[in-house]
Amino acid sequence: MSRTLQIPKPKTKFLKVKCASCGNDQIVFSNPASKIFCLVCNHALAESGAGHIKLKANIVKEFD
Repeated sequence: MSRTLQIPKPKTKFLKVKCASCGNDQIVFSNPASKIFCLVCNHALAESGAGHIKLKANIVKEFD
């Protein structure tokens, strides 16, 4: 009798977002510990909030 173990998938992921201010694409973590700013124009892209992300930018792509 063999058993196969299911490895759980992580609940977090990386997100590619587009800055609303300058259009820069940047990759951010879906569970940030602090505010995330655009590397080009310093506009706030996201902030942490109760275990999840509060986005202020548009998601372009999600990475598993």
